[in-house]
Amino acid sequence: MPKQPRQKEKLLYLQKILLEKTDENHALTLSEIIGELEAYGIKTERKSLYDDIRLLQVFGLDVCSEKSKTVRYYVGSRDFQTSELKLLVDAIQSSKFITEKKSLELIKKLESLTSHSEALLLQEQVIISNRVKTQNETIYYNVDRIHDAISRNREVTFYYNRWVLDLGSVKKIKTERRRDGALYRVSPWALCWDDENYYLIAFDEAHGELRHYRVDKMERVEVTEEPRKGEETVGKLNLANYAKSTFSMFAGKPVSVALSVDKTLVGVIADRFGSDVFVTADDKNENNFKVVVNVNVSDQFFGWVFALGDKIKITAPKEVAEKFRNHARKVSALYEEAGI
Repeated sequence: MPKQPRQKEKLLYLQKILLEKTDENHALTLSEIIGELEAYGIKTERKSLYDDIRLLQVFGLDVCSEKSKTVRYYVGSRDFQTSELKLLVDAIQSSKFITEKKSLELIKKLESLTSHSEALLLQEQVIISNRVKTQNETIYYNVDRIHDAISRNREVTFYYNRWVLDLGSVKKIKTERRRDGALYRVSPWALCWDDENYYLIAFDEAHGELRHYRVDKMERVEVTEEPRKGEETVGKLNLANYAKSTFSMFAGKPVSVALSVDKTLVGVIADRFGSDVFVTADDKNENNFKVVVNVNVSDQFFGWVFALGDKIKITAPKEVAEKFRNHARKVSALYEEAGI
């Protein structure tokens, strides 16, 4: 039989067909595979397909076979299991800093990593409309440039936005540049995911301290040729522990705070500070335990404590406990003044 045309492409299309059309629940017979190849304009013989499949297996593609009335072929294992892809889809959907458009694009790319049948299962869980999503389409470029600056040990410049009320004829919330539109220049050291947002942890030379910036609020990020500053400050910190002690990336004075906590909240403490924190019994209350944690004392930290009600108490330092007490009084006073 004369040699069929496009035989050099056959192996590539065979791999494409197996990856897209088959999985453990959807296998193809040789006749069906021949039909799929013909749809691409490639004719082949059954005998040569056996060799092609063996070659793909040698190459590393996990082509499996099952036999009932006839032999059927499918791709067994892949780089990502369907459960792993579902996990990634969930992460993308819940990420406020990724726009709806980019979320759908990313999920579409994830679908290409599995068969068409499994991709339909991923589509079933895609619910993005009406979720709170950023409108900043440049965030991908921001992240890319920040990573570039970190790898090259360079400073970055950008404009930083904030939300403001526009009480004009059409009342709405809009963004405006902070510092009257002045350009920010900082030394980037890490990107951190916290409270569903993406933050840049950077050293601000003008203030001599680490500061945090919401990446979706950054505009026109540029990498400079100036070397980064703040190595001495960052070198004293474990950035992972630093991020863990900072509530919602709001800076505050770092302090070791002693807490008396109801035993039912052990999971809350582990989720917030990790399971390796040192705990002791509370001699004054058998239903509680004591824990000392490093936190950046801020209104956000007090809000976290306040949300746990009477099941947690700041016991030391005294000035932090007093500051929380005054914070609670101010909140209570708002309702007393309103007669509520």
